[in-house]
Amino acid sequence: MKPTLNPGWFRYLAGVACALALLAPPGAARAQASAPQAAPATPAAAVPADANNPATHPVQPFAGIASENIFNVPKRDIAAEAQAQQARTQSQPGNNAPVWREVNSDQAHYSSLPAKEAGVLIQRTGQKWRLFRNGVITVWGGWLMVLVPAAILAFFFWRGAIPLKTPRTGRMIQRFTPLERVVHWTMAIAFVTLAVSGIAMLFGKHFLLPLMGHTLFGWLTYLLKNVHNIVGPVFTLAVIVGFVIFVRDNLPAREDWQWLAKLGGLVSGKHVPSGRFNAGEKAWFWGGLVLFGLILSASGWVLDMIVPGMDFYRATMQIANVIHGIAAVLMMAMACGHIYMGTIGMEGAYRAMRDGWVDEAWAKEHHELWYDDIKSGKIPAQRAAEPQPGERAGGRASTGEA
Repeated sequence: MKPTLNPGWFRYLAGVACALALLAPPGAARAQASAPQAAPATPAAAVPADANNPATHPVQPFAGIASENIFNVPKRDIAAEAQAQQARTQSQPGNNAPVWREVNSDQAHYSSLPAKEAGVLIQRTGQKWRLFRNGVITVWGGWLMVLVPAAILAFFFWRGAIPLKTPRTGRMIQRFTPLERVVHWTMAIAFVTLAVSGIAMLFGKHFLLPLMGHTLFGWLTYLLKNVHNIVGPVFTLAVIVGFVIFVRDNLPAREDWQWLAKLGGLVSGKHVPSGRFNAGEKAWFWGGLVLFGLILSASGWVLDMIVPGMDFYRATMQIANVIHGIAAVLMMAMACGHIYMGTIGMEGAYRAMRDGWVDEAWAKEHHELWYDDIKSGKIPAQRAAEPQPGERAGGRASTGEA
């Protein structure tokens, strides 16, 4: 007897199949059929053996620097981040890293303060400025401020002061008028004040702080900072007036090349003719006084925040500080040579700027072309009404010694 199936079972199985077909998501069968097969794993032997060879695989210059499109700013869910941070404070008490990531993101956030950049609590480029100031400027500038005076001192011990070789005549020539001396000493005093205060602020923590302690050093630098800020504009005005007064006699001339080629006779000791100011003095005028003086003045006015109509952002102040520091170190190095020649380096040079008068023998020996113009009548021997030093003192005339 053959087994037979009940027709009711066929109806039951057909109904179950229809129900499963309706419950299945559309396209599931197609997605499963069209799904690509997983690629076989690449064996380790397939990696080139010379991948680390710089000859065949040169290192790209900026391969290790992460970069992204600044215009591709992902949308942020502030509420979700706040909830996640609140949950993190429960699971990880004391972990406030996300907050400080936001603070150190260099992006502006809300602040009720009206100041510029008040929304940026930490400026990331400020760390780069600090490292450059305390590294390049302080280290290399510090060595320059040590080596230049040491070289000048060694030259002085080897060469000595430049003496006057011919006897003095007693006949005096007015080298600097009272106005020229007032302007010069105003620049000189202001410059020395700025140099001393600037050295204390830039290098003081390396040699003053260990001796004085934090409290006294803090009060000293605070005082010098305010003196520096006040004297700075005075120095600027003195530089401008000094340029107007001295520029005529500091213009380049043909004889300057001969003076430079022979280094003014400083090494050989031979006389080199020059005008009222030799090439060395002109180099100081144009390089030290005009170039570095104006750069220091412009950057100093920015740091003092007294430039009208200018926005003093942090990046602006940092750039001005770097320029100010470099120019200050270079100008102080040049000033060492100028101060040396005007004091102990040459007999009679300091007396000329102090009293304004020099002996004819001094003028002929050190500035022969200027002396020739005076003797020929092109330039008067006395350009301003002023008694000679001996007449003011009631004694004999000054002989022009240092």
